[in-house]
Amino acid sequence: MAVDITATTSAPSHGAFARFDHLLGRTVEAVAAALVVAELVLLGAATAARYLFNAPLIWSDELATVLFVWLAMLGAVVALRRSEHMRLTAFVRNLSPAWRARTDALGLMLVCTVLVALVMPSWHHLDSHLIAKMPVLEISEGYREAAMLVGVLLMLLTAVDRLIQQASLPQIIGALALVLAGAGALYAAAPVLEDLGNINLFIFFFVLVASAMVIGTPIAFTFLLATVAYLHFSTTVPVLIVPGRVSEGMSHMVLLAVPMFVLLGALIEIAGLARAMILFLVSLIGHLRGGLQYVLLGAMYLVSGISGAKAADMAAVAPALFPEMKQRGSREGDLVSLLSASAVMSETIPPSIVLITVGSVTGVSIAALFTGGLLPAVVGLLALSVVVYLQTRKEDMSGAQRFDAKTRLKLFAVSIPGLGLPIVIRSAVVEGVATATEVAAIGVIYTVLVGIFVYRQFDWKRVYPILVDTASLSGAILLVVGAATGMAWALTQSGFSQQLVDLMVAVPGGRWGFLLISALAFVVLGSVLEGVPAVVLFGPLLFPIARMMGVHEVHYAIIAVFAMGLGLFTPPFGVGFYLACAIGRASPDEVIRHVWPHLAALLVALLLIVFLPWISIGFL
Repeated sequence: MAVDITATTSAPSHGAFARFDHLLGRTVEAVAAALVVAELVLLGAATAARYLFNAPLIWSDELATVLFVWLAMLGAVVALRRSEHMRLTAFVRNLSPAWRARTDALGLMLVCTVLVALVMPSWHHLDSHLIAKMPVLEISEGYREAAMLVGVLLMLLTAVDRLIQQASLPQIIGALALVLAGAGALYAAAPVLEDLGNINLFIFFFVLVASAMVIGTPIAFTFLLATVAYLHFSTTVPVLIVPGRVSEGMSHMVLLAVPMFVLLGALIEIAGLARAMILFLVSLIGHLRGGLQYVLLGAMYLVSGISGAKAADMAAVAPALFPEMKQRGSREGDLVSLLSASAVMSETIPPSIVLITVGSVTGVSIAALFTGGLLPAVVGLLALSVVVYLQTRKEDMSGAQRFDAKTRLKLFAVSIPGLGLPIVIRSAVVEGVATATEVAAIGVIYTVLVGIFVYRQFDWKRVYPILVDTASLSGAILLVVGAATGMAWALTQSGFSQQLVDLMVAVPGGRWGFLLISALAFVVLGSVLEGVPAVVLFGPLLFPIARMMGVHEVHYAIIAVFAMGLGLFTPPFGVGFYLACAIGRASPDEVIRHVWPHLAALLVALLLIVFLPWISIGFL
C-alpha cells in the first residue's frame, strides 16, 4: 500500500493549536474506534440472527451502511491527522529537508483548497437528502449523508492545523501564493478551456494529477482536486455532484469487509495465530536447504490478504524468520527481496482487499474472484521457489534444528486454530455460506476467542490502538475509493470511455495484444497509484472492453491484480518495495541489487497467467 512511512518533520507543538490538535484528534479517534466496534457487534448480531435463529434483522444493512459511511469519513480524518493517507513519495523522498518542507506545505495547501471547495457542495448534498427517507429504518437519509459534510469540515480543520504546526510562515505564504496563482490562471483560461473538449482530460487528469502526486499530495485528495477543477473550470456540470459520487462510491455494502478484514489481520498477530502457523511450518521443512525461505513463502500464502495491508502481512512473518535465516548465512538483500516478492505472489489470495474492491466496482462475483485467485498465487509461489532453490542449493545446514515426529504433531495441534481460519474464511465465501463481510466479522470474533481461551496471550492493552489503526487504514482506503469513483464518473461523462474502447480495440494482436497491453498498464498503475485507486479509477473503463474482447472477467481481474502487485513492489517507484525494506531493516540501495531475480520469476508467472486462462478460471 502506497503509504508514506517516513516521519514528517514538524515544528514543536505548543500553544493553542497543540491543545486543539490533541482534543480534536483524541475525540475523532475515540468515535472512529467506537464505530469499528459498533459495526462488528451489528454484523455479528445480524449474522447470528440470520444463520442461527433464522430471523434476519431486516434493518441491519441500512444501519450498517449509515455507520460505515461515518466510519469511512472519520477514519479519513484520523489518517490525515497521522499522515497515513496513500501518497507517492518516490520523488520527494530524496529532497533536501528545506525543499521537502516546502513541498509538504504545498501539498497540505492543495488539500485545504479542495476541502474548502467541497464545503458548500457537501452542505447542498446533505440538504437535498434531508427530506428523503430510508425505506426500512424510515429515518432521514440526512443521517447518512451528514457524514460527508462533517468529514470534509473535520479534515479541513485538521489540514489547517497540520499546516500551521508543520510549516513556517514563509512556507505557508509561498504555498498559498502558488495555489492562488494556479487558480487565477485557470479562471482566466476558463473560456478557452470550455472549448477544448477532451483535451481538458489531459490537462486536469494527467498534468494536474501528476503534478500534485509528484509533490506528495495524498492520492485521494489529488483525485478530488482534479475532479473538482475539471468540473468547475471546463464544464457546466455543478461541483455539487462530487460529494454524491464520493458517498456513493464508499457506500457499497461489500466494502464493509475492508475494516473488518483490517481488524482481523491485526488481531491474528496479537492473538498468536500467525506465530503458531509459522512454527509448525518451520518444524516441517525448516531443516532443509532453503527451508526457512520456503516457510516464508508458505506463511505469506496462509496469512496474506486477511489484514488488508501488505505491510501487516510482511510484519507478521518477517520478524519470526529473519534472525534464524541470517544465522544460516542468508544475505540480507536476498531476504528482503524475497519478502517483497512474496507480497506480490500473494496479491490474488482471498480475502484480498483489492479483489473485494474489484467486485464492488465492476460487478464481478466476489466468490468467483476468491476461487480464481488461489491458483495464480500458487504459480507465483512455484516461480519464486525456483529462485530460492537456485540461491540456497549450497546452504550449510549442519546447525539447523530438526524436530521429531512428536514435536511436529504437538506444533500441528497448536497451529490448528490458525491454519483453519484462512481455510474457513475462503471456503465460506466461495461456497456462498456467508458474505465476505459476514465471514470477516465471524473471523474477528473467532480470533478473539482463540487468543483468550486457547493461546491465552491476548493483550487487551493493544486493542484500542488497533481499533484506531483499523479506522485510519480503512478511512484512507475508502476515501480513495470514493474519490476515484467521482473521478471515474467525470471521465465517463466526458466520453473518454468510448475513446478508450476504440483505442484498445485497435491494439495489434487482438485479445492477446489487449491482455499484454493491459498487464503492462496495470504494472505501471500499480507502481504509481497502488491497487485500490487504480482499480476504482480504471476498472469501470477497462472491464467492459475486456468482456467485449471475449476475455473472461475473472481472468482479467486476476491479471490486473497480479500486475498491480508487481508494480507496487518494483523499484524505484513501487512503494511496497520500500515498505519491505523498512520491515526488514535493510537499506533499499543494498536490496535493489538482489531484487531482480525474484521480479523476473514473477514476470514469468504473470505471463503464464495471461496466456493460460485456465490458471484463473479452471476451478470456477
